[in-house]
Amino acid sequence: MSNQKIQKPTLTGQRFKTRKRDEKKVFDPTQFQETIVQGLNQTGSDLDAVAKFLDASGAKLDYRRYAETLFDILVAGGMLAPGGTLSDDLTRTEFCLFTAQEDLETMQAYAQVFNKLIRRYKYLEKGFEEEIKKLLLFLKGFTESERNKLAMLTGILLANGNISASILNSLYNENLVKEGVSAAFAVKLFKSWIHEKDINSVAGSLRKVGMDNRLLMQEYCYDNIHFMNSFQKIVVLLYKADVLSEEAILKWYTEAHVAKGRSVFLEQMKKFVEWLKNAEEESESEEDEAAD
Repeated sequence: MSNQKIQKPTLTGQRFKTRKRDEKKVFDPTQFQETIVQGLNQTGSDLDAVAKFLDASGAKLDYRRYAETLFDILVAGGMLAPGGTLSDDLTRTEFCLFTAQEDLETMQAYAQVFNKLIRRYKYLEKGFEEEIKKLLLFLKGFTESERNKLAMLTGILLANGNISASILNSLYNENLVKEGVSAAFAVKLFKSWIHEKDINSVAGSLRKVGMDNRLLMQEYCYDNIHFMNSFQKIVVLLYKADVLSEEAILKWYTEAHVAKGRSVFLEQMKKFVEWLKNAEEESESEEDEAAD
């Protein structure tokens, strides 16, 4: 037997391609955005066609990686910069939630688009909820009409269990509260929520995440100085929008309030409660006269 060492073959001068799964993908939503925008421009305002396009595109595009971009486009027409403004350097579409008609029926149709998309691609559920939280923090950057549409959509989504009521915590942002944006948005949101379901549905959903109606009306206001000073205004807004009933307010005033800030809030509400009681007495008097 020869003692000569056998040399192993070598592959000199060979170049190997790195497997795609080993390559680190660069986050670049530009091409993704262009594809989605082009598709939306082709489908136009036909929301059934939009839903079908989104369903089919999920098999070809990386929805998981670009979920935020996808939802930005569907809501605002393009990618949103911090604060809620549209990024100027990228293409956009005029067919989105913010450019749609400002009515409940149209918002219900858009809610169906999001619902179908998330049912088809379940992994988008968490990203969608994060998107709604982000949009609520960007409210100041939107027009009043855009805020109204987003409020109606959010109320519908909450009513149908598509998102958790915990997203409402974003409305307690100090700047939104201070400028009255949160209160106006909440009124519109709760009105559409109750239109879809009823007040019991609202209370049940809030209770699940530890945000029942007493907490919303009193404890959160107590913990936030800007809400605390605006407590009476918020209650009146909700009353005028038929979100809070006369009976609920009177019951809270007499027995359902909690200890936090009780004296402050009861004093704020004193005149309004007196007005409600007088209005109730006048109504009963008129009913008695009509009966006679």
